[in-house]
Amino acid sequence: MAYTVIRKIPSHDEIIAEFPLSATALNKISQDRQEIKDILNGKDNRLIIVVGPCSAWPAEAVLKYAEQLLQLNELVKHKLKVVMRVYIQKPRTVKGWVGPVNQPNPLLPPDISVGIKYARKLMVQVVEMGMPIADEALFTHNSKGFMELLSWVAIGARSSEDQEHRIFASAIDCAVGIKNPTNGSIKIGVNGVIAAQHSHTSVFDGYEIKTDGNNYAHLVLRGGDGIPNYSLEHLLEAKKHFIENKIQNPGLIIDVSHDNCIFNGKKDYRRQPAIILEVLENIKNNQALNGLIKGFMIESFIKPGNQNVDAVESIDVGGLSITDPCLGFDETKTLLLDIVKMLH
Repeated sequence: MAYTVIRKIPSHDEIIAEFPLSATALNKISQDRQEIKDILNGKDNRLIIVVGPCSAWPAEAVLKYAEQLLQLNELVKHKLKVVMRVYIQKPRTVKGWVGPVNQPNPLLPPDISVGIKYARKLMVQVVEMGMPIADEALFTHNSKGFMELLSWVAIGARSSEDQEHRIFASAIDCAVGIKNPTNGSIKIGVNGVIAAQHSHTSVFDGYEIKTDGNNYAHLVLRGGDGIPNYSLEHLLEAKKHFIENKIQNPGLIIDVSHDNCIFNGKKDYRRQPAIILEVLENIKNNQALNGLIKGFMIESFIKPGNQNVDAVESIDVGGLSITDPCLGFDETKTLLLDIVKMLH
């Protein structure tokens, strides 16, 4: 193996002990997980809204956003199950900042020991507010200390064809959204759901284990290769694959960012509201979509747009994304209220 040891990192148990979770918060996570499962199995007719910053940095702005989202949630919770993105891990097509869990300050060298503490502390703070949270399962070896805090988990487009991530998803005891791969294939995305819903024998934490299979693994459409895949035709294609493969709790979430917000060859984060309203209109006009769409993913922060940390001398730390561009909170509030109006 060709590597250089930098430092020993704290154990998971040490991190958990340093940033513990209250019994009240643990019970709330269990409740939130069940509510999301009930939406997926049709017992609850609300929509899941996974919304928040593209990446969870800086902590102060993320916490301020969480406070605002919690207040907004009181206005929409009768129709929407709002789950906040607290994404501490960021996949990269080639290279780049992989999130605060590895590099808690993007302007300084990586420091995983500090990053783990940053991420655990931030997640615990948001959960203790009463806000359910979501993250992408990127570094599966580093899941303990974080996974138990989550109410919804994503397997990203670059990981959804990876066997380790599929097995990991089959062992998670909360709902897992499997994204279609970066080429946009719905069939391959469904293959990931099939794999996650089945049991696997693998190695975990020094033991040979058999996973239970996750009946609440579901598809997330995010477009691919520069082409959106949320049209009526795409949704019906997904439904066809669900039926053919006898998917448990069939349903999907539409990620309205990434390649789904491409217009005239360019990504435009400002199109996220229009995409959601278009899909909701399609649901109203097509009985074949009844019960199929379980929710949406939205990239949103305090301020609209984004910034390139490599291209500016001083970074805006007041809630302007340093990765993908996001809707501002004002636009997000208007959007969620508009969704509720359309669901009446």
